[in-house]
Parts: sequence; C-alpha cells; structure tokens
Amino acid sequence: MLETLSETHPYTLRPANLEDADLIASLIRRAWAGTVAPESQGHRMGGAKVLSRLEYGGGAFILEHLGDPVGCVQFVPLEDDVYIWEIMGAAVLKEHRGNHLIDRMLEMVEVAARRARVSELRLAVRQDNTTHKLVSLYERNGFVVDKSLEYSQRNPLTVPPVVLRKVLN
Repeated sequence: MLETLSETHPYTLRPANLEDADLIASLIRRAWAGTVAPESQGHRMGGAKVLSRLEYGGGAFILEHLGDPVGCVQFVPLEDDVYIWEIMGAAVLKEHRGNHLIDRMLEMVEVAARRARVSELRLAVRQDNTTHKLVSLYERNGFVVDKSLEYSQRNPLTVPPVVLRKVLN
C-alpha cells in the first residue's frame, strides 16, 4: 500500500517492514532533536525498541519525499486489548513540516486500524510548552482529550502526558 499524498507535493507513505526499524528510530531522533524535551524517550530510541514493537503486532508507516525517508509514525496494540492501538513516534523532519503531512500519516494509521477492526486509537502528548499546539493538531484529526486514561508507554521520569483518544465506529 503505497499512498501518494498529492500531485503537487511529491510525498508518499509506505508501510514499514522489520528491516526499517533502525530507519524509524533514526527519523524519530532526527525529527525530535531541538524540538522535543531532552528527557523524552524518543531521543534514546533505538532500532531494537522499534523492532520489538513491530514484532509485537504493531506497525509503522514511512513518509518519503522523492524516495527519501523524511518521517514516520508507529502504532502498537495495547497489551490487554489488541483492539486499541497506541500511536507513537510520529515524526516529520523539520524541513518538511507545515504541509499537514502528519494529518495524512494519521489517516493511514486510521485506515489500517479500521481494516484490522480496531475500536480505538490513542496517543499521548507530553506536558510542556508545545502541549497546546500538539493537542490542537490531534484534535483537528478527531482525537479528544480523555483525562481518565493513562498512557501505557509513559516515561516515569516525567509528568504524566495528556492522553487523547479517537473512537472508531
């Protein structure tokens, strides 16, 4: 499933495979450098962690521009409910931001989720100076803040993140 995002912007999305684990980890680290707080786990993301998520039943998409990888997004089922997926590691390199590419990436995750009969998508946003902007981005894509939820991948060294959910019908 290779998806061309628009005729005016030569971006494509493709499903990741196990061999992409190191690439995904590298894209997250590069995209988050200088943008996401240094204590975030993404800065220490390695291929082994990505690979374990992929092998556990998760998936990912790679965003490419003219064939070069410029972004990614991962998703993984909850341990106690495989019909709920957590989205994580959404990243677009700085020079490719501003074209609503994250929206297209989230759409692809949603399409994959619906095909797998997933009932809900969740994601988390760390609480810092970018929280409002990121929450707004995800709300624009149909997610809502749910203060009753905890993020399963939470970094115990930081304040609990804002958790958002999108129920799929």
